[in-house]
Formats: sequence, structure tokens, C-alpha cells
Amino acid sequence: MKIGVPKELLADETRLAVSPDSIKKYAGMGFDVVVESGAGVSASFTDQRLVEAGATISSDQQQTIKDADIVLKVRGPDSDSGDDMRNYGSKSIVIANFSALTKKDKLSDFAKTGVTAFAMDLMPRITRAQSMDILSSQSNLAGYKAVLDAANAMGRAYPMMMTAAGTIPPAKVFVMGVGVAGLQAIATAKRMGAVVTATDVRPATKEQVESLGGKFLEVDAEMEKNAQTEGGYAKEMPKEYVQKQKEVVAEHVKKQDVVITTALIPGRPAPILVTEKMVASMPDGSVIVDMAVEAGGNCPLSQLGEVIDVGNVKILGHANIPGRIAEDASQLYAKNLLNFIIPLVNSEQKSIEIDWEDEIITGTLICKNGKIVHPALTGEK
Repeated sequence: MKIGVPKELLADETRLAVSPDSIKKYAGMGFDVVVESGAGVSASFTDQRLVEAGATISSDQQQTIKDADIVLKVRGPDSDSGDDMRNYGSKSIVIANFSALTKKDKLSDFAKTGVTAFAMDLMPRITRAQSMDILSSQSNLAGYKAVLDAANAMGRAYPMMMTAAGTIPPAKVFVMGVGVAGLQAIATAKRMGAVVTATDVRPATKEQVESLGGKFLEVDAEMEKNAQTEGGYAKEMPKEYVQKQKEVVAEHVKKQDVVITTALIPGRPAPILVTEKMVASMPDGSVIVDMAVEAGGNCPLSQLGEVIDVGNVKILGHANIPGRIAEDASQLYAKNLLNFIIPLVNSEQKSIEIDWEDEIITGTLICKNGKIVHPALTGEK
């Protein structure tokens, strides 16, 4: 059995789909792990470090992919990013983050190669799959990094400081969207000494915010009762709620030093939470970190991959925030993939045996036998 790990082709992708730890585990399961030369450098995994863990280094991306039984990637193959679809075929099993719900139209050509592909971004939210949930592991790091990025961009400190020269008041940090990223942002900002408030359409998050030492900014408790799906994701809210939210938030934003927005709706553009008027009302020197910028942004002024000044407010639109902590992000992502692969392997026979009826398999399988098969992508669901 062979695992192939090609170099990521997107310019801003610094992560790797394996780590030295996961390579050792794969070797123990009977896999030969082949990694394209230089693939792990930006994650601090040199070729030498990977070889010491048990990997073989290849200088040929095509062969790395074609010879593999399983291909592991951070980002799913995409011809727009330079991936050669001819490298994939019916022998290939590809496991990656495909951003499947937002890139449905780009999956057809990939499916036609006959490849069997699993989208880790579609992992079911069930207890058994928690250790495989790449969205949670990567969002957790992203929430932490967003707070640090804001601190770096802001010209003042987070904690209150009492000095002989006078007292520095604590910074005010407002987190919009209390998912995994938002919760980590709240916890990090609080640890750094800021006064933290947060808001979310899901009322269940109020208790979570308060448990971390933050204060919950409520908009409309009645409307928020039906604000999440059975899977725990936020629903798109009615226009009257959105308007009321804007009014409540607009008054609150005027007093904030840092606003971190994390709101995403799977398969839809990110909702606008911070308007141009709100940005103009913020104190001089304040910072907005738009963590949803890759899905269009929670602020219409955000620019993907850019840090811009609007008046005296900085708006951070960093792409791939987890990739800004590439080593840890790779370690966690690699462990998620390892946990997904372990049940697919017959350890005694040293062979790949997939239970096609397993809920985790049906939930992540996006294409097989030349066709897109996931119900969320075919319109059957």
C-alpha cells in the first residue's frame, strides 16, 4: 500500500497533509509514504525530517500521485490551481479539503477521471467523527491567530496596565460568530487581558461565551431560537433579524478596539455583518479581522489576502489563516486524516477495505466511478 503526498500548488498554501508523527503511524500500518520534495518546507517539515520519520522523497509530482493508492492533499485537486487531472484515475483514492459546497461546478472534471474522492470538509458532525473534523481543528488555530494578528496591527495593548506614568485601559474586543474559531478568539483575547464581548444567532452559544469570561451581546432571543441546523451550523436569518442585528451591533461596534468576524454559512456567501458605515464609526486605530474573507467577507470593504486602511481603521483580510501557523496546522490536519484512514485499513491483510455503508464514508464521498455521488452536490438533498 502506498500513500502519495504531492506539493500543494496554491501560492498561499503552506500546510502539508502528513506530519512526521503520522508518517510513522502509516508505516506501522503497512504503508509506504512518498512525499514530493520540498512539500513540507513551509510547515517546517524538511525532506530530511520526513525521511527520518520513514517517508521516501520523490522529485516527480506525477509519479508521486500516479503510483499511490491513496493521495493526501490539503486542498483538493483543482485545474484552476495548476493541478493536472491526467495524474488521477480509477486507481486513485484522494482525501483532501475540497471546499465542496462552494466549488460544486469545479468537481465535474475531477470526477470524470474515475477517481474516488473524499471531502474532509463534509465530515458529519457526529461524536465518532470528531477526531477527523478538519474544520474544527483548523478553525481553532485560526481563531487564536486572528487575535494575535489584531494585536500586531493595533497600536495599543490588550491588558489593563497600571504604571507610574499612568493607567492603560484594557482593549475592547468584539467577536462576531461563536463557532470553533470564535470561541478560541474569545478565549485567547480574554487570556491576553481584553474586555471581550461576542454575538451569534444561536442562543446556545451565550452560555459558551460566558463560560470563557466574555459577555454575550443578544439581538433577538425569540428569533434566535430557530437559528441553527440539526448539524449545529448557523442558518441564514430573515431580513427583519438582520436589520435588528445591524442596529444593535452598530452601536456596539462604535466602542470597540478590535472586531473579529467569523460568520460562515456552508455553501453560501458570507453574511455582511460590519457595514461601511460601521467601519467609519469605529475609533481611530481600531482593527477588523475578517475571517470570512475567502467566502466573500463579513465586511464589504475586506480584500482577500490584503491588509488595508479605511480611514484610520485597519481591515485584515488574510487568506488561509490556519496556514499562518503552518506547522501546528499541519500536525492537526495530518492527525485528522490519519484518524479517517485507520478504519479503512485491514491491519492483518495490509489492505484497504472501505465500508461503503458507513455514515462517515457516505458523508464524505464526493465522487466515484466517474460521477459526483454526494447528495448535497447532486441536488438530491
